[in-house]
Amino acid sequence: MKRIITIQDISCVGKCSLTVALPIISAMGVEACVLPTAVLSTHTAFKGFTFRDLTQDIKPICEHWKNEKIHFDAIYTGYLGSFEQLDLMKQLIDDFGGKDTITIVDPCMADNGKLYPGFTQEFAFAMAKLCSKANVIVPNLTEASFMLGVPYVASGYDQAYIEDMLRKLAELGAKKVVLKGIEFEKDQKSLKKVEGKIGVASYDAEQDKFSWYFHKKMPVSFHGTGDIFASVLTGALMKGFTLEKSYSLAADYVVESIKATLSHKDYNWYGVDFEAAMPYLVKRCF
Repeated sequence: MKRIITIQDISCVGKCSLTVALPIISAMGVEACVLPTAVLSTHTAFKGFTFRDLTQDIKPICEHWKNEKIHFDAIYTGYLGSFEQLDLMKQLIDDFGGKDTITIVDPCMADNGKLYPGFTQEFAFAMAKLCSKANVIVPNLTEASFMLGVPYVASGYDQAYIEDMLRKLAELGAKKVVLKGIEFEKDQKSLKKVEGKIGVASYDAEQDKFSWYFHKKMPVSFHGTGDIFASVLTGALMKGFTLEKSYSLAADYVVESIKATLSHKDYNWYGVDFEAAMPYLVKRCF
């Protein structure tokens, strides 16, 4: 069985970060080991949440793993809250990475044209340096813009713009880039108006190959769906799926999870019912 280590915070209530990564990756038939960077009572959309920083625990834990000669087939980083944690992840990749280990970085730090509270442009450039050590990176358009130091463009872009952005992201160092949240106003072949579609674009620098996947845009957005996407992508790569098959499965599962959530009159506002959609995921994996 393949074994991955995922490094991100854990919100005790809230359906994001480790509380989605662990069950999703496990359900896909991959061993999921965890390294919590912080413990929160809830995710940050709740008011009055508690927070305990676990940065000082990361190095001793990694030293123990080295002593035990533990090997990971993949390293998957999610939300990281400080420059110190970014540096610790670089060291972790140096210690546990290698030709037999895939590193996936989800640079969770921004969305909808804005950085999350507490983050700066300097942090975005530091995140870009962490991405240079990855095999696969999974930014959204906002994160990509901040890491490249270019203005965020919300709409009106074309295929050439996205392909140029993908190439520049690959120049950071990762050979495979998956860019989320792509919406074209016009079909890139027919130039007819497009409505209700959103998708993913990817670039494999080694093959100089672009690929695309579009699906129905759901009418609402929820906290934690990016974590679900990255977790499924990681699990699928460990199952031996191609990059294209991995991210299309991840996108489809997010949609199914949102559908399951909206099927209830009084659905949770703080996260999607990914648990109800788990049979769909398992069926696609085995």
